[in-house]
Amino acid sequence: MSKLIETSKQVEEILAKLVGFDTTSCNPNRACIDYIRDYLDSVGIASEIVADDTGGKACLWATIGRSDQQGVVLAGHTDVVPVKGQRWTSDPFMLTERDGKLFGRGSADMKGFIACALAFIPEFLAAKTTNCFHLALTSDEETDMSGAHRLTDHLSAQGIKPAWVWIGEPTGLSIVDEHKGTAAYRTRLTGVPGHSSQPDKGLNAIELSAQLMDIISDVARRRKEIPYAASRFDPPYSTVNFGTIEGGTADNIIAETCELLWQTRIHPGESAQGIFAEVESRARVAFAPRFAAFAPHAGMESCLCFDIPPFLAKAENAGVKTLRRLLKCDQTHAVGFATEAGIFQKLGADVVLCGPGFIEQAHQGDEFIDKNQLIPCVDLMRQFLLSSSA
Repeated sequence: MSKLIETSKQVEEILAKLVGFDTTSCNPNRACIDYIRDYLDSVGIASEIVADDTGGKACLWATIGRSDQQGVVLAGHTDVVPVKGQRWTSDPFMLTERDGKLFGRGSADMKGFIACALAFIPEFLAAKTTNCFHLALTSDEETDMSGAHRLTDHLSAQGIKPAWVWIGEPTGLSIVDEHKGTAAYRTRLTGVPGHSSQPDKGLNAIELSAQLMDIISDVARRRKEIPYAASRFDPPYSTVNFGTIEGGTADNIIAETCELLWQTRIHPGESAQGIFAEVESRARVAFAPRFAAFAPHAGMESCLCFDIPPFLAKAENAGVKTLRRLLKCDQTHAVGFATEAGIFQKLGADVVLCGPGFIEQAHQGDEFIDKNQLIPCVDLMRQFLLSSSA
C-alpha cells in the first residue's frame, strides 16, 4: 500500500470516528474528546483535559514533540450545529462516501481538519524531528465560544505563548487573515393576554415582535444601501439575521410573550453595540405608547448572548507568511463567518485560518467534504512541521 493511500485511509478512519460522535453544541462533547485523548495516549502523547464545571464539555491541549519550544498550534472545534429540521439522504452521524465526497455532520466544519492532524501525528513522531506543535481542541464554538475562552485563559495562566495559531476552518485550503465580528441578542417582549375575540383589550407580544423585526430589518437595510468602499468582505457591510422566534400559547389567546433571537455580523468600522443601541432606541420609541397603556405589565427586555471579537488582518503575521510560502500564493482572504481567531489572539500569538473543505457545505443537510481536500491538508502539515524551519 502506497504512503498516500495509507494516509488517506487513516484520515478517513479517524474522520468516521469523529463524525460518529453527536457533538451538537447542546450536547456534551466529552466522549469525542476522550476518544482523541485515548488516541494520543496510544501513540505516546500525553494530553490535558480542560473541562467545564459539569465535566461534560471539555477542551483538549497536547504538545507533540519537544516541549521546550514555542511551536505552532493546530486548533479546531469539536462541536457541530444541529441536524434537526434539515434534509439528509444518509445518517448525519455516520460518515458516508458518495462520488468522492464524505458526507456527515462536521465533516467540513471542522472534523476533517482534526482528522488530518491526528492522522499526521504518527508520521511526525517517526520522523524524530526536533520541531514541535500543539493540538488545541475546543467545545461550544458554534454557540458562545466558551470553550476557547476557557482553554486560552488556562493556557495564559501557565504562561504559554505559541509561535502562531493555525485554525483549520473550512477555507478550501486558502489563507484567511480577517473576519467579521458577531454578536447575538435575545429580546423578550411581554404583552397582555386575553381572549382573541377582543384583541384591542390585550397586547399581542407576537405582533410587537413583528414590528421589532421590521425595525431591525430597516437598520440592516440602511447598512446595505451604504456598503464600505473597497471592502474585502462579501457582503461589504454589516448584516443581521433572525435565528429563532417563539411565542404564544394558542390561536384563541392573545400572546402574552414572544422571544426573538437575532444576530449581527459586524463589518470592521462598526460595533455590535452600536447596532444594538440603534435597534433598542427605535423600538422603545415605537412601543412607548402601547407599553404605557398596559403598564406595568408590558415591556421589552434584551440580553447579550455572546459577542465574538473580529479577527483583523495584521501587516506582519508569521502564520500567513509561512502558509503563503508553502502554498506559493500571495493572496489572502477575508470571510464573513466568525471563528475562535480573536480569542486565540489573547495568547499574544499570530493567527491564520486555513483548512480543508468549504464553508458553503457546512451548516446544512448533507454536509460533506471532498476527499481530495484531505491529503493536501496533511501534505501542508508535513511540509511545514517536518521542515527545518518550523
